[in-house]
Amino acid sequence: MKNKYMPTAISLYMNYFVHGIGVIVLAQNMTFLAKQWGTNAAGVSVVISSLGIGRLIVLLVSGMLSDKFGRKPFVVLGATTYLLFFAGILLSHSIVVAYIFGIIAGMANSFLDSGTYPALMEMFPNAKGTSNVIIKAFISAGQFALPLFVSFLVASNIWYGWSFVICIAILLLNIIFMVIAGRFPAPNADAKAAAAAKAKEEEESVADVKSPGNIWFDGVLFILYGYISQATFYLVSQWLSQYGASIANMGDTSSRALVSYYSVGSLVCVFVTAALAKKAVKEIQFLSIYTAISFIALLLMYLFPTAMVCSIMSFVVGFSAAGGVMQLALTVMSSFFPKGKGTITGIFYTAGSIASFTIPLFTGMMSTNLANIWLFDIIIAALGFIVTTIITVRYYHLFKHSDSKTNEEAQEGAA
Repeated sequence: MKNKYMPTAISLYMNYFVHGIGVIVLAQNMTFLAKQWGTNAAGVSVVISSLGIGRLIVLLVSGMLSDKFGRKPFVVLGATTYLLFFAGILLSHSIVVAYIFGIIAGMANSFLDSGTYPALMEMFPNAKGTSNVIIKAFISAGQFALPLFVSFLVASNIWYGWSFVICIAILLLNIIFMVIAGRFPAPNADAKAAAAAKAKEEEESVADVKSPGNIWFDGVLFILYGYISQATFYLVSQWLSQYGASIANMGDTSSRALVSYYSVGSLVCVFVTAALAKKAVKEIQFLSIYTAISFIALLLMYLFPTAMVCSIMSFVVGFSAAGGVMQLALTVMSSFFPKGKGTITGIFYTAGSIASFTIPLFTGMMSTNLANIWLFDIIIAALGFIVTTIITVRYYHLFKHSDSKTNEEAQEGAA
């Protein structure tokens, strides 16, 4: 709490509380929006897919530019464009206009990612993984609160648009704070400091410090996982309520509550991960374990689609697939490629944006059979386990020498 960047960090996290709402707000208000746009559930799914297009358009470029021009402009731009999305959806009366604002939402998410993830790693250089995983806590908080709020609006027969208006108000306050008082470190300041320290110790120049990862092998693995991890939890967040209602024969309120259980699971995971990270458990050690758990949980929901199993496994899937594993993977990727955090953030989340675009299109075509949608997610989760296992093996191969050297130094210090 003594960190001078803490007020700015809190503001950054609040943007992701709103983002958590933005990810599922269209799906949670699907009935109302379909009527407003003169379409059906499949049409709303097409609009949801537009968020992935928006991310894909600007994410890689914005990541590179954030390394060059700093993080603050992209955070402010992201919050501003997100505000336009929430207002635009309320005012749109056709699927075409809604699709345009969906693209704007995807762009907003990209701007936020390219500025926020690198900024937090630079603000908290000794707790990079934890600071990034906390983002997921705020996303999960938004995803937990929205279904409950929408259920309240429906039960009270209150206009659905209040779920959008509240987000507009939060973003407006955040933008004002960020412009007036937001403080950010210099881009890649932590990497430069680490390189300078290494140069001082080993009498090497900063330019001689090389990335340990192989861009064509390790880079491709992380890109694949960026797609897979986003696809796994994005599919669940969009279709969980419908799966509970149609396959598990749950009522409207209880099926919507599945998303809240899922969000609680992701929140719990954030705190568990943060606690373990303080005990020197490395980010890499979580990846394959969490993906294996999510695969098993999804499989159980498919094999035993009862209300009880869906409720319990929604929590487990939230814990394992949406509790920050994607953010942990990004932190691990920054170990493989330590220079240019904005660029690698752009590359990693570009893969995720492709998932955000393609998954709703695939599932929209399968919307008549929700069991097939779930089977599709099980296959994706299985592939995720394979990829993270390979990443883990690569990590210990590349960093085995440095880890053993660190352990030897620690033992010498203790002696």
